[in-house]
Amino acid sequence: MDKFDAIVVGAGPAGCASAYTMAKAGLQVLVCERGKYAGAKNMWGGAFFGPQVENLFPNFRETAPVERFVSRHVVSFLTETDSLSLDFKTSAHTHQGFITLRAKFDRWLAEQVEQAGAIVATSLGVDDLILEGSRVKGVKGGAEEFPGDVVILAEGVNSLLTQKAGLGKEFSSPDLKQGVKEVIRLPRAVIEERFNLEGDQGAAMEFVGACTRGLPGGGFLYTNRESLSLGIVVQLSELVAKRLKAPDLLEEFKNHPLIREWIRGGELVEYSAHLIPVSGLKRMPRLFADGLLVAGDAASLVLGTGLILEGANFAMASGMAAGQTVIHAREKGDFSEAALREYENLLMKYSVLQDFHTFRQAAAFLENERIYKAYPAWACEAARKIFSNDGRPRRKTYQVLREAMRGKFSLFQLFSDAWKARKAI
Repeated sequence: MDKFDAIVVGAGPAGCASAYTMAKAGLQVLVCERGKYAGAKNMWGGAFFGPQVENLFPNFRETAPVERFVSRHVVSFLTETDSLSLDFKTSAHTHQGFITLRAKFDRWLAEQVEQAGAIVATSLGVDDLILEGSRVKGVKGGAEEFPGDVVILAEGVNSLLTQKAGLGKEFSSPDLKQGVKEVIRLPRAVIEERFNLEGDQGAAMEFVGACTRGLPGGGFLYTNRESLSLGIVVQLSELVAKRLKAPDLLEEFKNHPLIREWIRGGELVEYSAHLIPVSGLKRMPRLFADGLLVAGDAASLVLGTGLILEGANFAMASGMAAGQTVIHAREKGDFSEAALREYENLLMKYSVLQDFHTFRQAAAFLENERIYKAYPAWACEAARKIFSNDGRPRRKTYQVLREAMRGKFSLFQLFSDAWKARKAI
């Protein structure tokens, strides 16, 4: 083949979504994946929210390696010994959330891409871009060159090609969180009994407070069919400043009384670590240039608001938008920056960029250390006082709450943070 219509770098959700979209439309597509197989080098907590997968694969529920469908959401505030949780339950399948494992899910995605007619080349790292002036005309992998009308960079957070193309700058530690995760095997019956689940129901749990020693970030736990995905995500700059290691924090998290009981008797079967871009619009690269589009983590399309962390769904949406942009550009025979600007419009249409603008202040707000230290301690102490009976006359709840604030934060700080939260999240 003289050249491909499109070359995709990376076989994660963004890359596969773009390749599948284009291959289904009859384009000749090459996907370059550095790993030995799609998903080999990916770390993911495991919960996928949003309609993107179903939009692209209407029958995915019958064929995709879904572990469970999320029917229970839990947000917990932790001290070293206590926890206070908000537990929301709903009927399964009603809000399009499911739990999966990336090593399985990405392989399935790559299979769909190949069945649609694209070539997925694993163990093929891309080292550079082919340029004619400022226009991208393909990629270089080792000693080989692969010409193409357009290149879609879905290379993940270590976006070296995006930087080489001059679209983005190298991330610094304040722009990143480090995630570490373990997969812990447990019998299916044990998981369903401990987490009050039935059939294909699943639980998605987030934790704030002692799980990160009060550093910006949090913990997570997702129930798979016969295992648990357990991990933490911590601000990288704070780990460096405090000279802490994320794996050590994960070990402490596993020994918290709440978590220790849930994972009791489990067997560690997998460990992984990953960097996550968290600065939103502040560090988002330029998303298109002559013959080039950027999608997924490479485009910093990860959004955290404190209650939700969205990335995989945005990756899929950006891949679909990139694929559709290339299809339209090919119809016009124009792969210039002006023609590829449609990509940005489609990201707005799919609500991806809209959400980033809506929550543009969230990243700065979530740097407030009171969220991770003072407020979890306050919540747990107040709950302990409210639910305890020492034989003395009870006080009104607001009095208990005020007393539990003492030494942690002022009423002014509480109202100030509440006002900032209203604007940010």
